[in-house]
Amino acid sequence: MLKTESPSSQHLELDQYPTEQLAAAFADDQLNAVQAVRAVIPAIAQAIEAAVPRIEAGGRLLYVGAGTSGRLGVLDSVELYPTFSWPYERAVAILAGGAEAMFKAVEGAEDDRAQGARDLLALNPGKDDVVLALAASGTTPYVLGAIEAARGAGALAIGIANNPGAPVLREADFGIILDTGNEIISGSTRLKAGTAQKIVLNTISSAIMVRLNKVYGNLMVDLKPTNAKLFARTVRLTMHATGADETTARKTLEQCGFHVKVAVVALLKKTTVQQAQGLLDQAKGSVRGALGR
Repeated sequence: MLKTESPSSQHLELDQYPTEQLAAAFADDQLNAVQAVRAVIPAIAQAIEAAVPRIEAGGRLLYVGAGTSGRLGVLDSVELYPTFSWPYERAVAILAGGAEAMFKAVEGAEDDRAQGARDLLALNPGKDDVVLALAASGTTPYVLGAIEAARGAGALAIGIANNPGAPVLREADFGIILDTGNEIISGSTRLKAGTAQKIVLNTISSAIMVRLNKVYGNLMVDLKPTNAKLFARTVRLTMHATGADETTARKTLEQCGFHVKVAVVALLKKTTVQQAQGLLDQAKGSVRGALGR
């Protein structure tokens, strides 16, 4: 039996717990998700280092999964645009059962290996693409089909699973095992197994964006402001990075379409926004490089 499916020997009277104890049991078990991720940091780092040159060369992040794993892939993909101005077409997620499965379980879709391959091939994967294939069990046929298709097309396949020795780990170019063990509610991998997967996805995609110069220090300087909250954030970030007052920061941002990177370089180098953009272009988007630091 898969470790993620085996009944837990703890909390055998879970249904009898008072509410506070019940909530504590669920929350405390999530700590095991963090520990599982921490245990495989070297493997995660290797996958990131293999992915970065491909993404730098114009590749895409392609996410594949079923059920909770697939929905986590969708979540990570759509958040890259507002956070890092990453084009939607370069972060694409496919989910067993199609778009409908994002909101409603599509039974049996995950068992179709051939469909996983077809859905992945429909994206026309190439040698610069990076496929993030997720399956808590590590045995999901849909995901295995996508991995096979990805590798056949020369794309980099990173398999993420929660059971040691799972096929998803063996068949990918890089396997990341998140050994979260059994769940408090037997087999419910939407719990800590899902949490561990989300941590890894956040880690991989965010680290890639850092390597692509989307971050200055620890500041989000390449965000895409799409609402009032994010426009306000661009002003605060610019003020923090440059020491400028709010009026100056806002005026400079208005001149460059609220692109924090450009405003920061313009203010610190005391140049026009056009000159600042030129410096960034020469430095491949690196604020440090543009500043000569």
